[in-house]
Amino acid sequence: MLIEMLAAAGAEAPKNAFGFMEALEQGGVIAYATVGILGIMSFGSFFILFTKLFEQQKVLSQGQKIRDTFWRAGSIKEGAAKLDKNTAYRQIVDDGIKAQEEHAKLTDPVEAHDWLHGSLNRSEAAINAKLAGGLPFLATVGATSPFIGLFGTVIGIYRALIKIGISGSASIDQVAGPVGEALIMTALGLGVAVPAVLAYNWLQARNKQIAAQLSAFSTDVLGYMASNGAVIPAAPGKPVPAGKPAAPVAAAPIKK
Repeated sequence: MLIEMLAAAGAEAPKNAFGFMEALEQGGVIAYATVGILGIMSFGSFFILFTKLFEQQKVLSQGQKIRDTFWRAGSIKEGAAKLDKNTAYRQIVDDGIKAQEEHAKLTDPVEAHDWLHGSLNRSEAAINAKLAGGLPFLATVGATSPFIGLFGTVIGIYRALIKIGISGSASIDQVAGPVGEALIMTALGLGVAVPAVLAYNWLQARNKQIAAQLSAFSTDVLGYMASNGAVIPAAPGKPVPAGKPAAPVAAAPIKK
């Protein structure tokens, strides 16, 4: 009895013939290619997600710095010097200053306001286009990865039908492998698509928030330059000068 128990304990556990790797082996080149494509898509989606979050957070942090320090400077050039180089808000200010300086060189009579407004709009568009980079890839992954998984599913079902036709039996041992492979491909396709779609919508919403802040800042810069510094937004905590009280109106004399 003891010998039989030891022999049973020493015996190898039966190998699972329906695991993930076994399903890929049964699927062959098509299964490996499908999993490889979905893996590349998933890696690219998460790479874009984290890199774009870093870029967006950098712009949002500088927006806070703008409110705290930029409009407290004595001039717009002094304010620009307080901003980090190669950043979104610094680019808008530098492009505005450059456009103001180049307006005097124009031979065609163009209104300074229109010239400056167009330059600031181009600067905003360039920043927004850079922030939107990579988002089309997320949209493509979200739209196509379920169909790539479905392709693997179709191949798995086809292989199951072939086995049934060859063996003449639809027993579970004949179709479990191909059907399991088909279900795995479907799950992988959905597992890649769902995070990509969520990331795309989230990054798009944050980009819209940033675009609104950049547009407001660009309008403030335009107003400041077009008025030679007379129009300036009030910085947080900066006291706003009280308006001059109206002169008292003299009472009309009473007629006797």
